[in-house]
Amino acid sequence: MATCSIAFHKMEKWYESIVHWLHYLAPVADLAARLWVARIFWMAGMVKLQSMTATVALFRYMYHVPLLPPVWAAYLGTGIEIFFPILLALGLAGRFAAGFLFIYNIITVLSYPQMGAAGMMDQVPWGIFLLFTTVYGPGLFSLDYGLSHIWKRTPPAVHKAV
Repeated sequence: MATCSIAFHKMEKWYESIVHWLHYLAPVADLAARLWVARIFWMAGMVKLQSMTATVALFRYMYHVPLLPPVWAAYLGTGIEIFFPILLALGLAGRFAAGFLFIYNIITVLSYPQMGAAGMMDQVPWGIFLLFTTVYGPGLFSLDYGLSHIWKRTPPAVHKAV
């Protein structure tokens, strides 16, 4: 029994050490997730911007955005996919940008029923990362965090090791 207890104690110490070092990687993970998702939306906006005529046609015949005429939806969608990823990447109004893109992601899925299972497999991880950033904030490597220090406010919550 004593041998088992010693082995368990060593495993527990090893685990605590790993968790301690992972704590320092959390801000890097926050930044990587924000940049990854921001790049995806940014690239989609750039593709739409290259030919607004084709984009309007897509919104007229393929995407079925509720409550908006296709031309408005095309320009609004393109603007959202260009502006909000910048905020997300910088971590400026990070929770707002992530929350907005999270809802936009849901609307995208609902507006394009022909997306299929393969398209959904892309949308789900984006939504998870956006939801995570909405709930926990953009993290240490964000303008939100930096500005909170400049303005001497209480900084936004940053992940802490449990």
